[in-house]
Amino acid sequence: QVQVVESGGGLVQPGGSLRLSCAVSGSIVGVYTMGWYRQAPGKQREWVGIITNDGTTAYSDSVKGRFAISSDNAKNTVYLQMNSLKPEDTAVYYCKYARGVMDYWGKGTLVTVAS
Repeated sequence: QVQVVESGGGLVQPGGSLRLSCAVSGSIVGVYTMGWYRQAPGKQREWVGIITNDGTTAYSDSVKGRFAISSDNAKNTVYLQMNSLKPEDTAVYYCKYARGVMDYWGKGTLVTVAS
């Protein structure tokens, strides 16, 4: 059974940086995508960015130029490097591993941007 676990959240000051990790149990093989999403208090979950199995990335306009997604296939782990953080980036960040018709979600990790 595939399990997805996010980590690395915490409290950071505005302008600071944080790196989130998303570890997937088992081997990440074949055609897949790994997506990052976030949900702020009282708001709907929104898409942050994605990386495909061939390393292609894409980002939402709200984080483009500040966030970067990378992967380490040997570790079955995807990273979300977040720079120049703003208070509006405060949210629970979720990782989704999508393969074929199946989506596997983690339980999320909380990021709080505040002084």
